[in-house]
Order: sequence, then structure tokens, then C-alpha cells
Amino acid sequence: MEPFVLATEPFVSLFGPIDTLFAPIIEYLLLALLVVNMAVRGWEYSQHVDQAEEGGADAIERNAARVATNFLLVVGSFYYLTVHQHGGMVFSVLVLGLFLTDLFEFESRKVEARRGIEIEAPKGAIAASFLALLYIGYQSLFFVIAPVWNAVV
Repeated sequence: MEPFVLATEPFVSLFGPIDTLFAPIIEYLLLALLVVNMAVRGWEYSQHVDQAEEGGADAIERNAARVATNFLLVVGSFYYLTVHQHGGMVFSVLVLGLFLTDLFEFESRKVEARRGIEIEAPKGAIAASFLALLYIGYQSLFFVIAPVWNAVV
């Protein structure tokens, strides 16, 4: 009987050809998607300020590009979970936290517009996306610090 050995990077092809195409580059795709999401978040904030000035709380709407990038981040993080279990689990939790933060931040913008106070930047969502960016940046760009890391460890 063979002893149980925990593999560091088990690769099970759940999606066949999709794994062949996306598994080697999923970290880089998620990194790029997260950067796009952060840029769209800034654009959405300026839209919310303009919408609140023009039409109040009822005029504030979600930006379709940010909603799409959030959806793609959630789906991508779940796919990353099938490719690299540990990294995918951590990143999925961070992205789900970002998703939930976005829901509450949007409602906060509507409350601020209803009360007639200044529309604040989505600080919670910015912090959550920055934390996710740090993690996926570490995962995808580890080769940059690998020589130093291997010398120490």
C-alpha cells in the first residue's frame, strides 16, 4: 500500500481544453482583470457623483462594466480554485469579500445622495480590491522575488 503524499500542485483537468488554454495564464488574466476592475471603479465613482448632482438618489445606477468585471472576477476566481487549490481558495475569499463590499458601497452612495451629503469614494471596496491585487500580484509575479525567496528559505 502506497503512503499518502500531499502533492504541492495537483493538476486535475476538470475542463479539458479550457484547462489547456487558461490554466497556465489564469493568474495573469486575473491580475489584468482586477486592474481593469479598479479603473472602472474610479470611473463609476465619478459617474455616481454626477448622477447624484443631477437626479438625486434615484438617478444613481450601477456601472455595467464594473458589474461585468466583478462577475468575471468571481467566475475566474472559482476557476482558479480548480487549478490551484490553495491560491484559488484565498483569492476566491478575497474576491467574494470585494463583491459583498461593492453591494454595500453602492447602497451607501444612494443613502448619501438621499441625505444630500457629499458622495464619498468607495473606501471599503478600494481596500478590498487592493488586498486582492496584492495577493494575485504575489501569485502571478512570484518569479520576480523567487531568487531572493529561495536564498532565504
